[in-house]
Amino acid sequence: MIQRLLGSIIRAIADKPSDEALERITRDKYTDNLLLLLSTMQKTSFFHGLELLMRAAQGESLERPFGSPIRLSPWEKLLLSPVHLFRLPIDERETIDPSVVIGPRSEKPLQLQIPICIAGMSYGSALSDKAKIALAKAATIMGTATNTGEAGLLPAERRFADKLIGQYNRGGYLNTPDKYRQLDAIEIQFGQGAQGASPQRTQAKFIDSQMRTVFGLQKGQDATLGSRFPDISSQRDLTETVKRLREETGVPIGMKIAASYFLEREMAIGLEAQVDFITVDGAEAGTHGASPTAEDDLGLPTIFAIARARRFLVREGVKGQVSLLASGGLITPGQFLKALALGADAVYIGTAAVLALVARQLTKVAPYEPSTQLVLATGKAKDKFDVEEGCQSLVNYLQVSLHEMTSVMYALGKKATRHLDVEDLCCVDPFLAKALDVPYAGVAPQDQASYYLALAQSNGSPSFLEDFHN
Repeated sequence: MIQRLLGSIIRAIADKPSDEALERITRDKYTDNLLLLLSTMQKTSFFHGLELLMRAAQGESLERPFGSPIRLSPWEKLLLSPVHLFRLPIDERETIDPSVVIGPRSEKPLQLQIPICIAGMSYGSALSDKAKIALAKAATIMGTATNTGEAGLLPAERRFADKLIGQYNRGGYLNTPDKYRQLDAIEIQFGQGAQGASPQRTQAKFIDSQMRTVFGLQKGQDATLGSRFPDISSQRDLTETVKRLREETGVPIGMKIAASYFLEREMAIGLEAQVDFITVDGAEAGTHGASPTAEDDLGLPTIFAIARARRFLVREGVKGQVSLLASGGLITPGQFLKALALGADAVYIGTAAVLALVARQLTKVAPYEPSTQLVLATGKAKDKFDVEEGCQSLVNYLQVSLHEMTSVMYALGKKATRHLDVEDLCCVDPFLAKALDVPYAGVAPQDQASYYLALAQSNGSPSFLEDFHN
């Protein structure tokens, strides 16, 4: 009785306004009709439509944290291949080894207990000191490395990070011997997936006294990153820089580049300079504040970048000598495994790491502020961020991810994550399989070559699959 009464009241309240709205929508011309907004949004995506309005209303370039919402790497089309008899699963009493060595030919190789590193996210121009400390602590607990990002050397980060990769950067903030000699690996940062080598600037009004000290800035001076290194403009310059850093430190010297259609050309220059590792950052990578245009429309998808980089290292005969680190939109343990099987020696996580940091503290800002306010250097709620709780949340995420990965490793019949290769994968799309050099799921291993030969001869006709199997 009460429910029927309430229903009648609700209908009575809503009936007239809904009738009036429907009548107005159906009778008004499009120029006077609210339906015009929906019609216009159909011409673009929801995000692009709102960002158009933001550009017009704000009158300044947009800075979108965490990267593009566009997912370009079809990880879901790759599947891992379990075994039963032709190769036995790993006995459950054995232990899976997830360790990896970065820069094995260097004097002091970087030894990690897990193949997941924390990506370069800058102190000050991106994250707060408390967020960087939480990342460093979690990495230490897990036996992996964290990365400074394009910043100076934050003393607290160095103190709490057992293994610290530092970015020799275009701003020069970490490029002096007193700083880079404290690192466990040096990553020469030429660019990143979310914006390539686009110049960056943090205005002086957002820089506090601690950031000025860490970056070596004068009061009132902006923190800037040019589009290139003032002292590296040729193969010879890079070779001399790598040689000098190696002789002064003995740690692995690598280079980080935004994955690009010109990937192999860039890598060739790095190999000529004898780098110990190469980091390729795919188009799905995040950053603190790149423009939507840079994030949506620049770079090479991570899945293709890894496959092409692996092929190039194999072709040059240095796979296993020069380490490959991959990053860019990697979120799930399954994606980590697939990236390793495609050819990466280790993966970087950035967005995933930050989301994990704040997982148990969201109620401190929700529903009125985004979670970034807890961890950004300019965040309104950064003082509310609890370092220990953030550290534990990230440790939980990494431990659970590692558990899921090692559980799958038993089924794959591989005792170590470093033993994964493309033969542990299959792809449900024949053209993607060919592009990635991964077995196509639609035919048996012994039929792969004849399948692609027949496919080429058929010019990909719609009836090809039926004809091939017949």
